[in-house]
Amino acid sequence: MPKRVLLANRGEIALRVQRSCRELGIETVAVYSEADRDALHVRNADAAVLIGPGPATQSYLVIDKIIEAARQTGADAVHPGYGFLSENPAFAEACDAAGITFIGPPASAMQAMGDKVQARRLMESAGVPVVPGAEDIDPQNVEHARAEAERIGFPLLVKAASGGGGRGIRIVESIDELEDAMRVSGTEAAAAFGDATIFLEKYVSPARHVEVQVMADAHGNVRAFGERECSIQRRRQKLIEEAPSVAVDEELRARLCDVAVTAARSCGYRNAGTVEFLLGEDGEFYFLEMNARLQVEHPVTEFVYGVDLVALQLAVADGEPLPDDAGLPQPHGWAIEARINAENAYANFAPSFGLVRRVEPPLGPGVRFDSMLYDGLDVPIFYDSLLGKLIVWAEDRPAAIERLRRALQDLLVAGIDTNAPFHLALLDHPDYVSGAVDTGWLEREFEMPPPPEGDPSELTALIAAALASSMGSARGSGANGAAGAPGRGWALAGRSDALGARVRHAEGRGWRSGIGSS
Repeated sequence: MPKRVLLANRGEIALRVQRSCRELGIETVAVYSEADRDALHVRNADAAVLIGPGPATQSYLVIDKIIEAARQTGADAVHPGYGFLSENPAFAEACDAAGITFIGPPASAMQAMGDKVQARRLMESAGVPVVPGAEDIDPQNVEHARAEAERIGFPLLVKAASGGGGRGIRIVESIDELEDAMRVSGTEAAAAFGDATIFLEKYVSPARHVEVQVMADAHGNVRAFGERECSIQRRRQKLIEEAPSVAVDEELRARLCDVAVTAARSCGYRNAGTVEFLLGEDGEFYFLEMNARLQVEHPVTEFVYGVDLVALQLAVADGEPLPDDAGLPQPHGWAIEARINAENAYANFAPSFGLVRRVEPPLGPGVRFDSMLYDGLDVPIFYDSLLGKLIVWAEDRPAAIERLRRALQDLLVAGIDTNAPFHLALLDHPDYVSGAVDTGWLEREFEMPPPPEGDPSELTALIAAALASSMGSARGSGANGAAGAPGRGWALAGRSDALGARVRHAEGRGWRSGIGSS
């Protein structure tokens, strides 16, 4: 096992990796931007190195700075987390050149799977079913693109060959929309990934987004850890994930896992990866892409399989073989993950940044909250909106839904808005409860209900009365001056903020934020 791991990331995933390292007796090194100077992953690390200003292009995406930080601190391994440099083959190569273990797949596998055009061709040659499409698309040759589009049929997708996260993708309903979609997709892809290459793909709809977690070692062993359902998406961004999928039975699960293992073997894959599929209504599935990293939603697999995927990553990177099938845990129960984003669900999910005044995480059996939040965190504007992930496990799906509902109601984040009200509304929708969803369902069928009604003046009066009572009790506590004791003002301020949030929470069980929210 490595002795000291540098975390080439931030936020909840850096903290997640830190926890596994700590359990294994491995020291961790944090890198951080100026905007993350007070972040929890920095506070919890054995060493920390400032690598630049807030923008990721000047800090978390600068390979030389991260390699130098590893050299300075004696880190013998790097964990990239997800996002940033996690799927950048140049970063993996730089780690290898510096004699630092990269806890992820080899650069060759990243290159094969990172380019979606190359990945499609590789999968076709390996016998993996792919969505009908056209890979040899020149953005300047519109006539050829039109001919290929007519062959594929409408609707179709114009997609970026590089990157992910829904960027560089446009739906085209007719031939008249194709040229503009190609231009916009190529421009967006070039800005996000430095590569304007695009391709065309049949738009399979309605379809589910189902993915399989794989782990591969250096000895030729590849194991699949079942499927995850990721069909609840907005603007092609996943919002809630679960394992297993209501649409997958034992026979289909075996087929999906076999194909995922084949996909991993085809490119000499090692470490953790996820093979994503589109699952049609007829039960047929198609390769979508392979993410050459740990996924945001990996905790639902950990809950259902009782495994620490990060610990497995560390072991595999150190050359240890995976246990054989008999030694792997068997799936049990149902897990659901809700992504907690800094967004106002009542205002078209507008971003919400600023000071987090109070956090109370949900607790109880089968509840896990992977989060970067703490009282006093100033959420920076430079990164994505993900604050954390609320994951629950129960014996079956109905029980998991109820547990997630309770946990969301118990979650308190005062000072900024979160999308917790969206998740609560989703859990009440009969289509979600029955599992009758697909990748387009959310934007087609779901409407966010209006915010809870309430008289703001009445809420203010309740808060003021409670504060007055609290402060009065402090003033009458005796002659020893307890009200003026060091830290007492901070305690009262914290109590007032939490109280304000609690009143809103009780009013709507899906309140938007606490006192002084942005």
